Amino acid sequence: MPHISPGRFTAEIEAPFIVFLIGMRVNKLWAVHQWVPTARAMPPMLRALANDPDSGFLGNEVMLYSGGVAVLQYWRSTEDLERFAKDHQEPHLSAWKRFNRALGNNGNVGIWHETFKVAAGDYESIYVNMPRFGLAAATAHVPVGRRGNSARERLAASGLEWRERG
Repeated sequence: MPHISPGRFTAEIEAPFIVFLIGMRVNKLWAVHQWVPTARAMPPMLRALANDPDSGFLGNEVMLYSGGVAVLQYWRSTEDLERFAKDHQEPHLSAWKRFNRALGNNGNVGIWHETFKVAAGDYESIYVNMPRFGLAAATAHVPVGRRGNSARERLAASGLEWRERG
């Protein structure tokens, strides 16, 4: 069981970074022979990244959602992410080619990703009575007061304005 950090913590990173969300959606439950190999393609990629400190990969969290599984990843730059995706020596490119050959556009399994560039300081996070998680696991895990005691303060420190919906 992971160590729980009692109290309120936040993440701290002084440089811009990338948030990359990638997931698989099971569209046809009975197509087990197609979605299981797709799901099994991700762990070797994550192991390769975790074992290469020069890859630009900062960390990840694996999550289940209705219909599938997603991986929340943090990267130093889009260049690092793209280099990994296109490198013939890394497991991603061959897995992507296998997916396209085996499933193509048959609709049984969905694949998606979203990429977000985050400027230095333009983020906010809080973790209360949690193990190191998400951005704080991928970067620095610091007491909340170090970056501000409220979400508004943490965002204001970066020059961002807190806007209420209304």
